[in-house]
Amino acid sequence: MTTRTIGCDTADGLSRAVRRIARDHALDAGVRGRLVLSVAAVAEPALSAAGHTSLSWTFQCEDDDRSGLLTLALGLNGPVALPSAETAAALPLPADAVTEREVVWRLPAAPAPDASEAGIPGAAADDDAALVAEELRAVVARTDALTAEHRRLKDELAETNSGVLALYVQLDERDAQLRKAHGQTLRELEDALRPAPLEVDGLELAVHYAPAGTDAPTGGDLYDWFTLPDGTVHITVVDALGHGVTSTRSALNVTHAVRTLALEGHHLQSIVARTDEILLPFDRSVMATVLLARINPATGELWVANGSHPPALLTRGDGTARYLEARGRGIGFPMPGSDRLLTEKMAPGDLLLLYTDGLTESRRDPVEGEKRLIEAAYEHLHAPIEEIPGAIADDMHTVILHPDDTLALAVRVRS
Repeated sequence: MTTRTIGCDTADGLSRAVRRIARDHALDAGVRGRLVLSVAAVAEPALSAAGHTSLSWTFQCEDDDRSGLLTLALGLNGPVALPSAETAAALPLPADAVTEREVVWRLPAAPAPDASEAGIPGAAADDDAALVAEELRAVVARTDALTAEHRRLKDELAETNSGVLALYVQLDERDAQLRKAHGQTLRELEDALRPAPLEVDGLELAVHYAPAGTDAPTGGDLYDWFTLPDGTVHITVVDALGHGVTSTRSALNVTHAVRTLALEGHHLQSIVARTDEILLPFDRSVMATVLLARINPATGELWVANGSHPPALLTRGDGTARYLEARGRGIGFPMPGSDRLLTEKMAPGDLLLLYTDGLTESRRDPVEGEKRLIEAAYEHLHAPIEEIPGAIADDMHTVILHPDDTLALAVRVRS
């Protein structure tokens, strides 16, 4: 392994020397071109300041004598600052090292022919021109290859984008189908949870229900109505704690227990407390407010029991209205049960509205909500019964600051 050094006073001479060394060691023409450009760029300040640089190169063979490592060092003379590591790394062919006065490149190469080892490398103008032309051809070939690769990738990207777009369209169509099927399932589930429509001589009944969110068909708001053996109509309104299917299950347990107790003949005032006793051993997490009402269609007599639920609203045919304040505590509350049984007598044209707090607390002010509810009930007092609950809910929900499940159930004595 021999280190050879030559002095270079001009940029052209330095470039020809580097080009000859690179050619003799069989460097790729593209690599050779980048090496020449890099050495020239580093040497330019030194040549301008001192007019002189030195070029050293060493070749170390590998064991097979057919390949090795070419080390090329550019020595900088005069008052010139060496390039920084960032500058050296940004060269067309990044330098491998920057020492005290040298910039070094190390390249895999082949041994030089013996003839070139004998003298100082140089090249005639025509030889140098041929090497430059070869380097240009390599650059053009590389550019063409990159252009072709870019075109290929662009075509692949366009094809991929087209496929992705088609997939998005398919997914959107599939999503629409799933939403439609999901909505149908939810409606069927909601309908399954509702009791059958009740037709009773002397009474008109209608109900409106809306969940807090469109992703769940039901929540903890539930109702039940049926006719007892003595002809009176029993109505249960439940608001179980929480939202979604879990609260629906709790509300169903409450309505089923109340129905069983009512059909067994238990006194209306005792049913709230008795329901709590029945459910407590099975599910201690159940918490629900309950409003119970019974109406005699023949006489208009009304009985109301309450367990922590918003009071029923009775609007008379003459437009007067009042809340039926029956006190009590709900299922899962301390000392559950209705404190007393409230009685009223409904006349033809009177409207009874049973509801959950989602109707009156949408603006986070239940007192204000109860005032607006009286106005809405009076506004729709004489409308067809099937329109009343939904129309009242629309009036109450013009502004929603607190979304919640909403139930509104209307009962009117036929005129």
